[in-house]
Amino acid sequence: MMTYTQDRLNLLSLFSGCGGMDLGFEGHFRVHERCAPGREETRAGDFAWLERTRFDVVFANDILEEAFIAWSRYFRREGVYHLESIVDLVKAHRQGAPVFPGNVDVVTGGFPCQDFSLAGARRGFHSRKDHRGNAIRDEVAREETRGKLYFWMKEVIDITRPRAFIAENVRGLVNLSDVKEVIQQDFSSADGGGYIVLPPRVLQAANYGVPQSRERVIFIGVRAAALNARAREALQEETIPEMYDPYPRPTHAYSTTGANLKKPVALKELFATLDEPGQTTDLSQRFYSRAKYMGAHCQGQKEINMDGVGPTIRSEHHGNIEFRRLSAEHGGRMTDELARGMVERRLTPRECALVQTFPPDFPFVIPRPNRARQFLLSPSAAYKVIGNAVPPLLAYHIARRLEEVWDLYFSPDNAPRE
Repeated sequence: MMTYTQDRLNLLSLFSGCGGMDLGFEGHFRVHERCAPGREETRAGDFAWLERTRFDVVFANDILEEAFIAWSRYFRREGVYHLESIVDLVKAHRQGAPVFPGNVDVVTGGFPCQDFSLAGARRGFHSRKDHRGNAIRDEVAREETRGKLYFWMKEVIDITRPRAFIAENVRGLVNLSDVKEVIQQDFSSADGGGYIVLPPRVLQAANYGVPQSRERVIFIGVRAAALNARAREALQEETIPEMYDPYPRPTHAYSTTGANLKKPVALKELFATLDEPGQTTDLSQRFYSRAKYMGAHCQGQKEINMDGVGPTIRSEHHGNIEFRRLSAEHGGRMTDELARGMVERRLTPRECALVQTFPPDFPFVIPRPNRARQFLLSPSAAYKVIGNAVPPLLAYHIARRLEEVWDLYFSPDNAPRE
């Protein structure tokens, strides 16, 4: 009996940022060995190489130039990243321009979260920013505001008709009126109602080896016509059978329990691999926010807990970056480090990136070759793109689970026998 397989799968990435989702979906990057799932990786000192997946990023986009710079410097691919608004890309397609590639298997997108985040004004669909991130002063079409950009992801799904899509956003979205249900219904209407959109699920990144508390809501949709009959039936059951469930299973016991789960990764294990800023040549570790301590009543003025996972890495300005250590005067608890003369300082971009599970060689602070200005990508910009990113290791788990069910979903051999 023939078995349906396709060695490589093409991925179209939207709202790509600096590439957290893209890196995770392609695999073959390094994470701390305690973060790794523990089955297929190759060890390399304190770090482990994750396996390459079947996915290839063939299209990426974002509006942030600093994200484009970071993505391009790491991935080193010409013509893949489109530094344009998704609205403009879809409009160009409608006018006949050859914007999107053919033969797309999967579409991913972490549509902008600022209007749904608990940390923001939570305007939701009534955002006061347009699709390019500018403040709205004149009337614009409601569908072109930042809070409705998921709708344009749905438009790309209409155009490219992938067999599956993954959409990601902050946990706060699920508690904002009926936003989750509206988005789920809109995604279901893609391709004339041809997608089965599974109930969205909140994933805690620390349950997947990411050394921070970070919750994200994930939407997964599958094109019904591409499914074999058995999978189509299973995905529409009230309780999806475990073997057909596309959401990844936890590997670490942070907010969940289970047999064979690894312990959460403490920051002291992660940061033991780094030198202090004054002792390294890594610019992403050497430069950091010099914003002064503003008092415990302000956000971001806490010292991290080295014995636990990190706080959620946010896309914040310098004064909101958590402290790697506080001075004794400000209540610092790392007395052994202070006794050795280590100074009060905030987390570096490299430390934030490792907490997000970017590999240690991912360049975030990048000097400008001609030195007309000091940085091509500054520490401020680095903090921004790192905090905006999907943790690559969380994306990797989603990708590997999608690989596991891919042939189960789409192979004709899994259809019921006559």
